[in-house]
Formats: sequence, structure tokens, C-alpha cells
Amino acid sequence: MSTQTIEKSTFPVTGMSCAGCASSVENILKKTDGVSNAEVNFASNTVLVSYDTQIVSQEQLQSNLQGAGYDIIINSENAEEEQTALQDKEYKEVKKRTLWAGILTLPVFILGMFFMQWEPGKYISLIFTIPVLFIFGRSFFINTWKQAKNKSVNMDTLVALSTGIAFTFSVFSTFFPSFFESRGIEAHVYYEAATVIVTFILLGKVFEEKAKSNTSTALKKLMGLQPKTLRAIINGEEQEIPIDAVEKGNTIIIRPGERVPVDGTVIKGNSFVDESMITGEPTAVEKTKGEKVFAGTVNQKGSFQFRAEKVGKDTFLSQIITRVQEAQGSKAPVQKLVDKIASIFVPTVIGIAVLTFIIWMIVGGELAFSHGLTTAIAVLIVACPCALGLATPTAIMVGIGKGAENNILIKDAESLELGHKVDAIILDKTGTITKGKPNLTDEKWLIKENKEVLRSKLLALEADSEHPLADAVIRKLKEDGMTPSPMKDFKSITGQGVQAVDEEGKAYFIGNRALVKAQGITIDEQLNETIQTWQNEAKTVVFFTDEQQLIAILGIADEIKTNSVQAIKDLKDLGVAVYMLTGDNQKTAAAVAKQVGITDFKGDVMPSDKSDFVKKLQKEGRIVAMVGDGINDSEALAQADVSIAMGHGSDIAMDVAKITLTTSDLATIPKALKLSSKTVKGIRQNLFWAFFYNVISIPIAAGVLYSVNGFLLDPMIAGAAMAFSSVSVVLNSLRLKQVKL
Repeated sequence: MSTQTIEKSTFPVTGMSCAGCASSVENILKKTDGVSNAEVNFASNTVLVSYDTQIVSQEQLQSNLQGAGYDIIINSENAEEEQTALQDKEYKEVKKRTLWAGILTLPVFILGMFFMQWEPGKYISLIFTIPVLFIFGRSFFINTWKQAKNKSVNMDTLVALSTGIAFTFSVFSTFFPSFFESRGIEAHVYYEAATVIVTFILLGKVFEEKAKSNTSTALKKLMGLQPKTLRAIINGEEQEIPIDAVEKGNTIIIRPGERVPVDGTVIKGNSFVDESMITGEPTAVEKTKGEKVFAGTVNQKGSFQFRAEKVGKDTFLSQIITRVQEAQGSKAPVQKLVDKIASIFVPTVIGIAVLTFIIWMIVGGELAFSHGLTTAIAVLIVACPCALGLATPTAIMVGIGKGAENNILIKDAESLELGHKVDAIILDKTGTITKGKPNLTDEKWLIKENKEVLRSKLLALEADSEHPLADAVIRKLKEDGMTPSPMKDFKSITGQGVQAVDEEGKAYFIGNRALVKAQGITIDEQLNETIQTWQNEAKTVVFFTDEQQLIAILGIADEIKTNSVQAIKDLKDLGVAVYMLTGDNQKTAAAVAKQVGITDFKGDVMPSDKSDFVKKLQKEGRIVAMVGDGINDSEALAQADVSIAMGHGSDIAMDVAKITLTTSDLATIPKALKLSSKTVKGIRQNLFWAFFYNVISIPIAAGVLYSVNGFLLDPMIAGAAMAFSSVSVVLNSLRLKQVKL
């Protein structure tokens, strides 16, 4: 292939309903002439195709997939919107089909279980079963055909096969009962078995489609952080231009409250910019001439101009979006355990049923056909996937419900299944271990006369300040019932703080240590020790002075949550290694880590560093959980094996994460891991009993006892046994409700 004509394109894919479908799409494209590689990202429903444009066109790729029941969206400017619309439509369709299947299944179930001898009931059941199987449950038969064309099988194959045969046998028994009765076989019908299987498994599909329809929400919200238009100076004039038109070197104007559209360097003006999407820290960062600004960050009260240096896909925000996409796609979706089992189980059951019929035809004598038919049908019915199909989803549904009772919202069953294996957990600092909001925690007043008057002057100074830490002081003073004193001549001192003059003409200042030094005020050794102690506790120290002396020092900190220390201890007791990563500085990180008992921590961490740290632990063979609450955590959340978002955090973090805590209490995390352990134990028990049932029942259904005592398993008894196995699985799953976390 000529490298000059190789093109890599990402296409939205439609029609995929399972990991098997994703594999089929890959295989179809890889087998297409001119395609060198195809990688499906099942999480985002896209496929990255490397193909030779001289050999194959996008239309040919699309045609090949359409022939197998799939599709890709090509030549569309709104491909993502089209894909989203199709996903939403599919979810609504599945939900509607499940509802109607449930409504029609109920009378069939009642007739089949309680009025089985009532003759008209067979015909009523038949009428209701046809739409359940072939209208509302048609996806199972369609997917079975797709899998067959690609020479593979999955759970849908067994569902379609068993329900189809049960239906066919039942229809024949309904209209030609004498055929079986004349051969000593009861003309029983299995409409209720077929409809119940379809309805239960359709319910599981609803949850799957719901999860799929929400997959790309986080990416859309990340993309929404970049404004569609911006104001730039073009040829000496201020113009509003679309984001796509901005070029490197353009001068861009940012007003109060606006988002920064691209990356660049400030050339004029100053302000504070909220960079929490990068660092996770709630405190806005001061931006003056020469400082870097990044796309997606939010300007506060000031205005400035900056020179565009990185635009389009080169911006920091675009890189975050790309890495989230890669992280979501890099983890091959774990195919359901029952699908893996089905790849062996389905052909085995079919083989046993066929072999049973053949053996009976050979050795069965005058009753060969009737016994062969009876045993073959009994094998297929007794091996019906109801118990096997219910084993995992029932335990997971109960586990999800139990989680909700304990403030744990689980969006992805895979996370619930993996949680018990977690042996490393990464915690963000701000908003996860700490409250995520700076508070005035300490006040040391050196001038104690007229303290209330001085506090009123302090409130007035901070009320006019643009510094992000001012809000912490204002909030505390107002809670104490303070009102601001009249002040005038308010002035901001760049890099130091602010000043104002009271009604008597006396100047007051509030700011950092540089401001104190500029006023020529000295700080004694004892006070320095207090300041050092506060700083070691991750507190920011603010100084309040007049023209001659220091009036007070204030400690502002993002306080540690009440239960953080105990929660971290509980995680360690479970054998989980705990790490803390934060965008805050190393000194603050060390102070917080010491207070909560974490020995492995890093400060000054960028979003990509967090994601890389997750990958590093995964390469060491660890199962990694990531806990965060901000946009800056989204890459690591997407990369982690188990992702947990704090409920009060950003929408993007909650969309990326598979588990959301509705409380901000870290103590909920050990509960989530314990819930996973109990749920997986329930799944294993269910699978054991489902298989034990099949191991015992299939040989009996095949007629192994006939030579011993003349016993043949009636298909009706096989249906009852299958129903009993399903009930036992459900009852075992319900035991999870009684578990204490």
C-alpha cells in the first residue's frame, strides 16, 4: 500500500448492542480490501479506520457494514449529533418494547402456571406470545443471525434458539395435540417460558442502552467548555469571530465572566482566572502580563488581552478531551461472563440435543421418533438460559439497589463486579479529602482594642477585593453578624493586596507578606512561629495592617472532611494502597497527607499526570480505583478500572465516573468495595447453581435414566425445573438486601 494514500478516519457507529457486535464491526472492516486496521471504541460507539483511499471509499466501508446490519455515519458535519439522536431513539425503542413485552407476558405467565389445563388458554397465550417474541423480542433473533454470519454465538443465540424451539413446539402442540398424545407424549405448551425469558433479558437490555446513550455526555460537556465565538483584534479593530477562525498570534480580549477560548500568554491587563478544570484547586489564579492562560478556564472580575499560541486540537482542553476518549476506548469492554460461557455452552447444548435425537433414532425401537423428539426438546428447554441469564443481572440489580440505599449510585455493572478486586485507590485532595472550599479557620488579633470596629473595616476591605480568598473572610465575618464600615479610596496593589481609607483618613491594608514588608512592619519571632505552624497545616496566611503596625493575621484553609481520616484507615484495613494526587503545591499536599495518614502523595500534578499515574499502577498489575470531583480528574477517572465521583463535584466528573457518591463522605468508598465483594459472591453462587442444575438436568433430559428405570423427562417437567432454577437464583440474589455494609 502506498503510504501517501493511507487515511485515518474516526466514524460514529450505529447498530452495536454488545461487545460481540463491536468485534464483528472490527472483523468486517479488517477483511475489507484496502483497510489496514480498524479499532472500535465501544464506549463512545466509534471506529478508527486506517484505509487506502485509492482502493476503498468511505461509501464502500459503509456498504459492507450495512450488509451485516451495522452502519457508520460518513460525510456529515453533524455526525456526533446524528449518532446521539439515533442512540436516544434506540433507548426509547428498547424501553417501549420491554414495557409492552412485560404487559403481554403477565397474562401468558398466569395462564401457563395456574390454568395450564384450560384449553382456550393455549390460544390466548399464542396470540400474546407472537408479538412478545417476534415484534418486541425480535432483536434476539436479528443478533443471532448477525452472529451466525460471523460464525460466532453469544447469549442471544441461546435465547433465540430456546424460545424459538419452545414456541414452535408449543404451536404444534396447540393445533396438533393428537400427534403427541397418540405417541404417549403430553401435548404441553411453553409459551410462558418463552415470553418470560424474552421479557427478563429485554429488561437487562434497557439498562445497557441507557448506559450507552450516556457514554459520550462527558465529552460533549468538555467540548462545551470552549466558547463558540470570541472577540479578537483583527487589523486594529475589535471583531467577534468564530472559534474555528482564530489563528496563532491573534490578540484576544477576555472580559469578566468569560471563558478563555484558546491557550496563550497575557499581554495586557490583569485578573484572576479559575483554573480548577486543570488543577482542581478552588482558588482562582492571578494573571498578569507574561502569564499563561488555558482554554476552558473561567475569567473572574478583571479584563485582559492575550496572544493566541495554541489553537484547535493543540489546546490543553482539546488534549484533555482526546485523552479521555483514548482512556475510555483503551479498556476493551469486559464481555459479559454469560456471553463467554455461551460461546461454549450454546454449541454444546445444541450438539447434545442433536446427538440425543440421533441416538434415540438408532436404539429407540418403535418409539424411537417420539422418544428422540421428546428428549431433544427436553434438553433444549431444560438448558434454557433463564437461570444462566438471570444469574448475573439479578445479583447486580439487587446490588445496585443496596448501593442506592447507602448513597452509592452505580451506573456500570462492570465497576460493581471489579470493585472487590481493587488494591490501589487514588484520591484527589480538593473536594474529595477536603471540603473543596476555602474557609477562614484562624484569627490572631494583635490589636485587641476596638476589635469589632477593626473587623468591620476588614470586612469592608475584603468586600471590595477581587482576590478569591476574600470570599472566605467575608463569609465568616458575615456569619458573625458583622457589617462593613464606610471606606473610601479603595486601591489594589498588584502582587501584594489591597488598601482603603476610613472616614478619619487612616489607611488600612490586607494582603500577603510582601505587603507587610513594603509597609516596613517587622514580625517578631513568636508570631513567625505561629505563621510557620499554620503554613505547615496547609493554611494560607493573610495579613491585616494599618500604616504603622500589624493588626491581625488570618489563616485560610480548605478544611479536611470529618470522616476522611477514618475512611482512609478503613481502606488500608481492607488491604488497599492509598495514594493522593493534587494540583496544589507539594508543601500543601504534604501537610494534608500527614493529617489524614497518607504516605504516598504528589503535589503540582496536572490532569495528564494523574492519568499516567493510573496507567503506571495498572502496568504493575494493580486494579486501580480513582476518586475525584473535578474536570481535572476526568482523564484519570476514564482510565481507572473503577471510577468514583463525589456527588457535589462537576457534572463532567460524574458523567465520566461509573460510580457516584451522593454524599461527600469518603467513608462511603469502603462500603462500595464491600458491596462489590458481596455482589460478586452472589453472582458466583448463582452461576454455580445454574450450572449445577444444567449438569444434573441435561443428562436426565437426554434420557440416561431410561435404561435404569424407564424414566423420561417430560418437557413440561423440564419447563417446571427450569422455572424452579430461575426462582432459586432470584431468591439467592435477594439475600443481598439483608447484607450489612
